[in-house]
Amino acid sequence: MSGFWTGWVVFFVLLNGVLVTFLFIYAIRVRIPVDADGTTGHVWAHGAIREGVRRLPRWWVLMSAAFLVFAVVYLVRYPGLGGFPGTLGWDSVEQVERARAANAERRADLLRRVRTQPLAALAADPQVVRAGDALFGDNCAACHGVNGEGNQTIGAPDLTDDAWLYGDSDEALRTSLVAGRKGVMPAFGEALGERGVREVAAYVYELNGRDWPREDLVAAGRERFQTLCVSCHGADGTGNTQLGAPNLTDDSWLYGGRLETIMAGVRDGRQGVMPGWEGRLADEEIRILMAWVRAAGAGDGGMRGE
Repeated sequence: MSGFWTGWVVFFVLLNGVLVTFLFIYAIRVRIPVDADGTTGHVWAHGAIREGVRRLPRWWVLMSAAFLVFAVVYLVRYPGLGGFPGTLGWDSVEQVERARAANAERRADLLRRVRTQPLAALAADPQVVRAGDALFGDNCAACHGVNGEGNQTIGAPDLTDDAWLYGDSDEALRTSLVAGRKGVMPAFGEALGERGVREVAAYVYELNGRDWPREDLVAAGRERFQTLCVSCHGADGTGNTQLGAPNLTDDSWLYGGRLETIMAGVRDGRQGVMPGWEGRLADEEIRILMAWVRAAGAGDGGMRGE
């Protein structure tokens, strides 16, 4: 800071200090003329309220004096008077640099562990999981939700359950993050007609373990399912992780498990898309997110909650 600006800052700091000190002393010693009843003669509400005068309370005087002393000590010990560094020699820039260096050291240690340790160990590392929280919030939460519990409106899967569209291997999880995924379920509305759509949906509804009152619809839906759906979802409806075809016998639903939602999927198809993060995220960040998903509970017994 140049000499001119140093002098400018010092002038206004000292002026402010002098004014504050003067007002403090003046407020203690000033005597305000009052009438015989102890009021100033000012009235409001047609005389119902009269302005009284009382001495400043002792606690206020003592507290104000303490703050004034503290301000003087602070300006002597720390920077505040232009270019004067203070007797402690404290420097905010230096403090920031020390903090940045310490943070860089912690980050380097974190990335070293991420590169060398197995995924299971990373998922149990609180520091890695905290880093994953930040990465997930910045890149994934918009679709999968803040806690990773999914979004049935857009078909973003729940990452905290045990249902895996593409399998629970590390390779499958990495492929999802790096290359992304594109679900392609064809629309069968034209081929089945509205009644056929309802029959297949009724069968899937009961296949999920729920009772459907119209067994004739379920039986017809079973036949249609064996014709049109088994190539992806399997004869028993348990899905195919090679294709990303979901298991229809569990209670994990991408778009919701209501009959109307199932019918919409059969009639119109589904084309859910997850973008790939290669190029946006470094390899270490991909592994941190993989560890976060593991720790969130998907397929590992909920390590994050233990």
